[in-house]
Amino acid sequence: QVQLVESGGGLVQPGGSLRLSCAASGSSFSIRGMAWYRQAPGKQRELVAAISSGGSTNYADSVKGRFTISRDNAKNTVYLQMNSLEPEDTAVYYCNADLILIGRGRYDFWGQGTQVTVSS
Repeated sequence: QVQLVESGGGLVQPGGSLRLSCAASGSSFSIRGMAWYRQAPGKQRELVAAISSGGSTNYADSVKGRFTISRDNAKNTVYLQMNSLEPEDTAVYYCNADLILIGRGRYDFWGQGTQVTVSS
């Protein structure tokens, strides 16, 4: 069984920073792409940032220049550094991983979500 465990959310003032982490645990898997999504109240879940197994990244236009996604393959962990946060960034942030379960195939896993609130 594979689990994605997120941490790092919280309350921050506009202009502040937060760093989210998502660690994959379990056995007999390899990670392909990883990504962060977010869902604000009353809105659809949207892609925030993604990173491939080779390190290529892409970002939503709304976060370019403010957020940075990175990964530590040795720790099976993906990070999202969020700077210059705005009230519009308030949402539940979800980690996503595209995994290969050895001998079983390719699967899509989600974390439980972590709340980020940007407010003064």
